[in-house]
Amino acid sequence: MHNCFLIPIYNHHDTIAHTVRQLLPFGYAVIIADDGSDTITKQVLTELASQHQLVEVITLPYNSGKGVAMCTAIQHAYQRGFSHGLQIDADGQHDIADIPLFWQKSAQHPEALISGAPIYDSSMPLGRKIGREITHFWVRIETLSLQIKDSMLGFRVYPLKHCVDIMQRYTIGQRMDFDTDIMVRLFWHDVPVYFIATRVIYPLGGRSNFKMLRDNWLISKMHTRLFFGMLRRVPQLLTRKQRVKYEG
Repeated sequence: MHNCFLIPIYNHHDTIAHTVRQLLPFGYAVIIADDGSDTITKQVLTELASQHQLVEVITLPYNSGKGVAMCTAIQHAYQRGFSHGLQIDADGQHDIADIPLFWQKSAQHPEALISGAPIYDSSMPLGRKIGREITHFWVRIETLSLQIKDSMLGFRVYPLKHCVDIMQRYTIGQRMDFDTDIMVRLFWHDVPVYFIATRVIYPLGGRSNFKMLRDNWLISKMHTRLFFGMLRRVPQLLTRKQRVKYEG
């Protein structure tokens, strides 16, 4: 295995340095996909790349969305010879202490997608909670399975080759619809999924790039595409063996 970290970022200048410095002790490359961030964020990223040899910044010319940033980072990492990439947010939501569990499980199951199953506290906004429950409902239909514990958490280890194969065959969600879209399609293509329970917080004063109207509309369109894609795969999905494991 040849591992790296993948971080999409858009204007999180106040948290990215802390996140990166927590990742550096692992000794893996940190590939940051700058999705057209503002000047102050670009300055912070330039400083991080100059200070730390493991940090590499990919700069997108303008804001295209989280999905575009992640697809760019995945393809770049794969072309550089990395086999696995751990996606993590730039804003401090994810629990760094759980990362060794993710890498350990990925080493045990290198063909699998290793994803966090989020444990939220009271900081989670009600609107986001409702939105997640709606997506969980549709994912159960799109996979004809109750096995997917969560499809929206962007804290996961990707087997990069499988992801590149999927991206070459389909147009994956370009914004906040990315995480669910690629997980469902990996599931369709019989990539095993392991879930690890992990704590997720919404930091006080944190800034979300989720746009309620735009992103909910894009997520709705994604579910429509996935639903009709599921219809073509009904026999395959009904006969497949269980390929999802949950680590409590």
